[in-house]
Amino acid sequence: MLRRLQGLARTKRTPARRAVQRDTFELTLDDGRSLEVERRRDPRARRIKLSVSERGARVTLPPRASASAAARFAHEHRQWLAVQLELHTRDVPPPLLRDVSATLPLRDAERPLRWERGRFTRIESAPDDRLVFLLPERAGPAAQARALRDFYEGEARADLARWLPDYLDGLPRAPRQFRFKLMSSRWGSLAPDDSVALDRALVLARPSAYRYVLVHELCHLLQANHSAAFWAEVETRMPRWREEREYLRLHGSRLKATMRSLLAAGTETG
Repeated sequence: MLRRLQGLARTKRTPARRAVQRDTFELTLDDGRSLEVERRRDPRARRIKLSVSERGARVTLPPRASASAAARFAHEHRQWLAVQLELHTRDVPPPLLRDVSATLPLRDAERPLRWERGRFTRIESAPDDRLVFLLPERAGPAAQARALRDFYEGEARADLARWLPDYLDGLPRAPRQFRFKLMSSRWGSLAPDDSVALDRALVLARPSAYRYVLVHELCHLLQANHSAAFWAEVETRMPRWREEREYLRLHGSRLKATMRSLLAAGTETG
């Protein structure tokens, strides 16, 4: 009998650890800003915890805590959250100043900028590699912000159109669509309907980092997780992906905050 019990003890399996679950919710700060907060349900968590890092704001909660409890906790600590976010974005340049700012960030560089009066509000590329910001005399800050948003999205989509064909082979299907928006914690996401959301701030990063995020989201069409098999798919398509992930870890907070600063005059909430 003793040997039988010992055998049962040896063959008893350890219960599988439950996976961490993630989603996001919107939080409105006291100054009116709309912030995307990551909600992380972790089996190891014992209490609700709010944290801020270079990736943005996150609420970690135990498995039995409700989603509404996480949102309520973040709301109750929104003043602390605003202070911490400010500390993480102190190196962000000031907003673009009409007729004053001489450069505009794009693809990990500062492009020379010239201001001119025009009939329509838009940003164009000049033959001398300068960017030209055309503004009617009466155009206000909101029109300036919309022109910046449209310019950056156009540049981001142009990069996407060049790179996407390189990665479609081997995928079970192509993404249904791509959307660009401001994201506080993540750089991209794949929705159940196969649409991909990308952070507009990626166009401020070095192009190889933007390509890494694109590859990352495309590989979720093959593996809807972050398993070893998923990372193997990423490495097949981008062997140096770790360098790009580290680049985003080091510079991501500044890039995201820079884009928000540039678009601060507009009404977009992402």
